[in-house]
Order: sequence, then structure tokens, then C-alpha cells
Amino acid sequence: MGLTGRSREKKSKFVLEKVFFRIKTIEMNWYALYTKPRNEKKVAQGLEAMGIEVYCPMVTQVRQWSDRKKKVELPLIPSYVFVRVPDAKRAMVFEVPGVVRYLYWLGQPATITDTEIESLRNALRHTVENVEIRQYEPGQKITIPSGAFVGQHAEIQEVRGNKVVLVLENLGIKVVLQMNE
Repeated sequence: MGLTGRSREKKSKFVLEKVFFRIKTIEMNWYALYTKPRNEKKVAQGLEAMGIEVYCPMVTQVRQWSDRKKKVELPLIPSYVFVRVPDAKRAMVFEVPGVVRYLYWLGQPATITDTEIESLRNALRHTVENVEIRQYEPGQKITIPSGAFVGQHAEIQEVRGNKVVLVLENLGIKVVLQMNE
């Protein structure tokens, strides 16, 4: 006895809803992983090789040695990488050498929202060109109007010479901006 067109349609709709429900229940969260010092790149590569989504924000800095200057790529947040894994598979990250532990908040692994990761990615796509700091004072809360951290809420923590120390509230990180004379 074959299925009629209408009953076949109902059955396929039920199967699709069931599959969608399963996909929706597998929750993928971003977590911060603490790594051994100077192991961020190796850990990120190892996690990627395992098929885990990983984000290690990097910045390029000019470092000076006695005989030369060189551009080096360094992690924005030393000893940390971000991973996106389902709760059931959180333990598999410890198979990668260099992983120490998850960052915890209130007894649970700290989850990071997609919005915060995307804000960090967007901020690193831009470079700081010109920031006016003369009217800012420590303790003042601002919304950054342009540049790498546009739209982010921050508190000025310190102004010293050509450096400004900001605490980005949404990302929970401290940023030191150096102004070029």
C-alpha cells in the first residue's frame, strides 16, 4: 500500500522537523581555553586539525632587535584561544598538547557569545588611524565613534603620554592604544 501525495508530504515535513529539532538541540558555544605560554598558534593548529572551530586573534607588531626591526604576529590575548564545541565534546580539546584548562566563571566554563567573537573579529579587521585623546580623562565612559572598535562601550582607565588604556566593557578586555606623533 503506497503513500498518497498528501501523506508523503506530511511524513517528510515531520522528518524535517525532527532533524531540525536535533540540530537545534546540539548547542555550540564559544569557550576560552588557557594555553601554555607561547603555545597559542600550535594549539590553534592542533584544534583545527581535529576539526574543531577555533579563533586565535592575532596582531602584527614591529619588534626591534639590536641589528634589525621585524614584523611579528602575536596573539592579541596571550595564552588564550577561543573554541566552539558542543558541550558533550568539550573534553576532546585536552588531546592537543599545550592546552591547560578552560576559563571558568562562577564554577562553569565561561561561554562567549557569537556577538562578542564577531566584535573581536571586526575590531581586528581595521587599524587604528587617528584617535583624539585630549578631551578624555580617566574614569570617563565613552562609545568609540570610529576605527577598529567602533560602537564599543569603553571606560578610559589611564592616559599617559601617547598611550590610552581603555577597558572595553562588552568584550571584558583592556586595550592599550598607542598614538603616533
